[in-house]
Amino acid sequence: MTAILTTSPLTALVDDLDAAVRRTRDGRPRVDAVCDALERHVRCPDLLTDDQRHGDPAGYRAHLLHVAPDGAFSLVAMVWLPGQSTAIHDHLSWCVVGVHTGEEHETRYRLEGGRPVVDGTAVAGPGTVTGLLPPGDIHRVTNSGDDTAISLHVYGVDVSRRGSSIHRRWE
Repeated sequence: MTAILTTSPLTALVDDLDAAVRRTRDGRPRVDAVCDALERHVRCPDLLTDDQRHGDPAGYRAHLLHVAPDGAFSLVAMVWLPGQSTAIHDHLSWCVVGVHTGEEHETRYRLEGGRPVVDGTAVAGPGTVTGLLPPGDIHRVTNSGDDTAISLHVYGVDVSRRGSSIHRRWE
């Protein structure tokens, strides 16, 4: 009898993300490669456990799924109940976001006189993957729908060490 080795969907995603990070140089090439890797997996129905799909009525919930041993990237599942949103913020490093389920509304900002000014909006549904590269990555994310939204975030920092990928917040 031959043993059949299987790889979990999350392990396959982490392996593809790791390859994308390692084979590219920092900046736009890395963001594009990570976008491609995440896009292949983001809609996989078995990617997350039941616990990783649960939100928190007090605010959006982050589930840390993986941190590369050398801190090169982190993978986080964000669960948004209806009406939940972030503060206006930017990031410490590049960030790639893919919507797993539900819908997220993003408001993008630019700075004028040190204050954020709306610079556009977008609504992302399941399978939508976008990459952010500082500077110019100021935004707010809101679940304006009636259902729970879940997105996968890949950050170019070790969020377990830093606590977050957020650089600055504006209220």
